[in-house]
Amino acid sequence: MITPPAPGEPRRLIPDSGFGGDDGSVAPGVAAALAAFDHGEATYAETLAVLQGARLLVPVVAVAGDVELDEQGLAHDKSSDMATVLLTGRDGRTALLAFTGIESLRAWDPQARPVPVGTALAARSATQDGAEALVIDVAGPTRFVVEGDDLAAVAAGWSLVRVGERTAWIRPATE
Repeated sequence: MITPPAPGEPRRLIPDSGFGGDDGSVAPGVAAALAAFDHGEATYAETLAVLQGARLLVPVVAVAGDVELDEQGLAHDKSSDMATVLLTGRDGRTALLAFTGIESLRAWDPQARPVPVGTALAARSATQDGAEALVIDVAGPTRFVVEGDDLAAVAAGWSLVRVGERTAWIRPATE
């Protein structure tokens, strides 16, 4: 039973993520864009333009907090925390992981919990964590990496648009 707050006590509400009812499936447009990119039928910019408006699943995993030893000297978790995952590449740079659907997330780690977020929020989280990239679907079927100026633009909420034969980032209007 849920107990309502006492009179005068502030209500605590969890904001709607905008993804209620999400079943974790890859959006058809996202799947098509990544398949076209994988087959050389779409450019990086065309694919990124589709992904910038997509829902991604950022994995959250349990990380041991305090550990205590029992009488036999065996370690037991006393507490644990949940954390997003940063991947360190061979070159030492870090990337936040995100997935387009639950199947690709489970292929990477069946125990990870999916947190649905928009691509801009995933990019902002990556930059706030000091990551240099956002790696989408690291376990496949098509890995896609957003980094550098593109990562900063997506994180800032800019839109990638076609201008003639080229693409350009457009900053959102200020209010």
